[in-house]
Amino acid sequence: MAAQVDLQRNHHLMLHGYVELATERSAGSKRIVGGSGVFVYDQSGRPYLEAAAGMWCTILGFNEPELVDAAIEQMRRLPYYHTVAYKTVTPADELADRLAGLAPMKAARVYFGTTGSDANDFLVKAIRYYNNAAGRPRKKKIIARLNGYHGCTLAASALTGIAVNRTAFDVDIPDILHVSEPSYFSQAQPGESEAVFTERLLRELEDTILREGQNTVAAFIAEPVSGAGGVVIPPAGYHEGVRRILDRYDIKFFADEVITGFYRTGRLWGSQSTNLVPDTMTLAKGLTSAYLPLSAAVVPEDIYEGLESGSRSLGFFGHGSTYSGHPVCCAVALKVLDILEKRNIAAHVADVSVHFAQRLQQLREHPAVGDVRSIGLMGAIEFVASKSPRRAFEPVGSFSRQVRQHAEDSHQVICRSLPGRDACAFSPPLIITRAEVDEMFERFGRALDETWRLWGK
Repeated sequence: MAAQVDLQRNHHLMLHGYVELATERSAGSKRIVGGSGVFVYDQSGRPYLEAAAGMWCTILGFNEPELVDAAIEQMRRLPYYHTVAYKTVTPADELADRLAGLAPMKAARVYFGTTGSDANDFLVKAIRYYNNAAGRPRKKKIIARLNGYHGCTLAASALTGIAVNRTAFDVDIPDILHVSEPSYFSQAQPGESEAVFTERLLRELEDTILREGQNTVAAFIAEPVSGAGGVVIPPAGYHEGVRRILDRYDIKFFADEVITGFYRTGRLWGSQSTNLVPDTMTLAKGLTSAYLPLSAAVVPEDIYEGLESGSRSLGFFGHGSTYSGHPVCCAVALKVLDILEKRNIAAHVADVSVHFAQRLQQLREHPAVGDVRSIGLMGAIEFVASKSPRRAFEPVGSFSRQVRQHAEDSHQVICRSLPGRDACAFSPPLIITRAEVDEMFERFGRALDETWRLWGK
């Protein structure tokens, strides 16, 4: 019989992410032990309304029995086998077929991983392999955006444009560049209209391509709507303009749909909600409602043909992983797709997101709120110390962290404070009801009022 672990004494033995490590070691982390619908429960049984769906991901809530049953059934049939070296498993083949049919690109092919990070990492390798096979060995550079988030592997961190995710890790990789984020609220110049702002960013992108050399730039990567970078919704015409520039110079558009896929923005793909025409997509999070780790990189016919050509010349495609296409993860993902369709989650999100946006907008008049933005069931509130003249809190992010802490500790609603800006984000499970949306924002509103009063003192 295994010895009983003293969790209270040994909690610090686990290395946690996105914390100040010494604080976490001394104070510990809140232990979540259960969940139901849009609520989770700590070890004392205290319920929290999970307004962030964990890490933007638990789209079907925290106790969906059909997903549990799908995992158990596949566990009993075949708990594991790999998909490398001329072997495959049925759930992975079936899932690849369904995702390829849903992807907005011609003759799509799917590579499975375990996280959004490794899906984006795969694309960095794949575009190099593809261009090498096409006889374009200099066409390797990838342009990403400041405040974009693409993961925590070395290559994905290099793509990420959020300072705190990069500082002290030395993740800069040659041939990965960054341009401005399309955040009109935070990046527009005084008196600059949204249309002029958009043209300036498009000009910056094209100037960057020409400066680097169009024959050296392979891809541009962006989230249709940024997640950790602030729920930034690009202005009208931005994605269409980016597409025209990329087509002009034969550059691929990588859409990072890790957060925005599976109806988070109201449409199946965030690309559809924001007029983005992608060449590739990376998927994760909602793919299994986060019940098991699974990601997918979806590539079009021409990139696949480049990979096949390279493999033929080398005699081997030297990429693969132990858990790629894991049968249990893929079985759960197949069930997620079934549930999204049979329960018409698209219609539910279309209905509830209207109420979500209305409740979010009601907070715009608060003296600490500088901007409010939302799309589908994804939104953010950005804070200012003063609206006119606009003045930020110092240090940046300090106010939002206090609001988040008040919301969680005093009002039992979990939201996310965002790195790099003073903002709190909301991305509740897609199954949330209108009444639960009301409860979520009522709790958050009380936390905001309390934090503002304390800050004023």
